[in-house]
Amino acid sequence: MSLFKKLFGKNEKETLDHGLQKTKEGFLSKITKAVAGKSTVDEEVLDNLEDALISADVGVETTIRIIEQIEQRVAKDKYLSTSELNNMLQQEIENILVDAPSASSYSFESEMPAKQYIILVVGVNGVGKTTTIGKLARNFKIAGKDVLLGAADTFRAAAVDQLTIWSERVGVPIVKQPMGSDPAAVAFDTAQSAVSRNTDVVLIDTAGRLHNKIHLMDELSKIKRVLQKIVPEAPHEVLLVLDGSTGQNALEQAKQFTAATDVTAMAVTKLDGTAKGGVVLAIANQFKIPVKFIGVGEKMEDLLVFDKHEFVDSLFNLNKEK
Repeated sequence: MSLFKKLFGKNEKETLDHGLQKTKEGFLSKITKAVAGKSTVDEEVLDNLEDALISADVGVETTIRIIEQIEQRVAKDKYLSTSELNNMLQQEIENILVDAPSASSYSFESEMPAKQYIILVVGVNGVGKTTTIGKLARNFKIAGKDVLLGAADTFRAAAVDQLTIWSERVGVPIVKQPMGSDPAAVAFDTAQSAVSRNTDVVLIDTAGRLHNKIHLMDELSKIKRVLQKIVPEAPHEVLLVLDGSTGQNALEQAKQFTAATDVTAMAVTKLDGTAKGGVVLAIANQFKIPVKFIGVGEKMEDLLVFDKHEFVDSLFNLNKEK
């Protein structure tokens, strides 16, 4: 369910354009090479285009879908020019995103659908999970929400320390226990504290382990059970954070986590440092779970609500570099 009304202003658009620069430069240069010297779209152009899409980490399944659609157009129109290919490709990519579950119709300012709205954040270590939590906390706070953090990744001291730094930086309270504590106990204390404080939004970090899927499933199930003792509908969201710069590895992580727990939304981070931003298309196409946020930089304001139309527009417009 969409929570917030999205306000995609000029500043956000400029941030998105700049953050996707590496992806669009690599992506469009490969497309240019695919059609070089050709006046019409033929089999060779389609083969080259397929290579360009896969190298941008759009993924095999998504690439096949795009190529098949273009092949149908070519067969229908017979003499399709390469100059029309960009517009057609842009249209097909946007169609893929439109077909995916919607996540771009919200803003942090809207009223939350439940009090003590609990978001459980999952993902492997190193994907930017804790940083994403910090940036979400900052956005909710700026929007006038009372926010509480829960440090339930108790297997790494660094995880608790990092989340504590974010709580201080953003100016929101945190619930934590010593390293090695039961994560479910931290989640329970966080929910209790949220109720007593009448908190609007609760963001709970979890351990980023994936080597034992059964253990991960059991641990997250236990966290859910103890949360529901305090807030019966909790967690209201399970947000999976993925590192976009890892390309196909991010897809594999998505498969593992969606199999292990009930993921309801995704955030794709680190898109500014990679030419593999096409992985967002693969994720949107393969999983019936909305991409809600994308990270396109290190600054606090570089976590954006994912807007499908604006993403495709930025991807195909090189002249917008800032």
